[in-house]
Amino acid sequence: MKNSKDKKGKNWRSMDTQDRTVFNSILKDLKDHPSVLQMKEYKQHGKTTTYDHCMSVARVSYKLDRLLHSKCDKIALLRGAMLHDLFLYDWHDSNSCTDGLHGYHHADKALKNAREIFNIGKKEEDIIYSHMWPLNISRIPKRREAWVVCMADKYVSLRETIHRK
Repeated sequence: MKNSKDKKGKNWRSMDTQDRTVFNSILKDLKDHPSVLQMKEYKQHGKTTTYDHCMSVARVSYKLDRLLHSKCDKIALLRGAMLHDLFLYDWHDSNSCTDGLHGYHHADKALKNAREIFNIGKKEEDIIYSHMWPLNISRIPKRREAWVVCMADKYVSLRETIHRK
């Protein structure tokens, strides 16, 4: 996949100036929001913060949408990707995650927070709710945006875990 290109001939891993402008304009309000910035306080995988993890998932989702020609709603795709882990606690700390089942329950906490703090739609809800499929086997993504974020999350999580970034 290293040399895979989309139909415009772009390498799927790259973002040109127009892509970065679209990406940043969609996420501007979220990236600077105090609740989202709070994700910088928590580690996700290795040395990666939850904030950086969500930004990486959003970037990979944007690129994957282009590569797969999935024609996602880019606003829902990027907002859902940025909020998919808005659980706002240290899951490595047994005092914060008392049942030890963070992987099974954090999507519910992230969804609750996203609903309370932001005006999210059904697509964003589906992205957040189902991003841990297949671990949460009954939470199958229902929309293409949720499928793309689910795949991007697995890719980014694996990369962060292996490289311990």
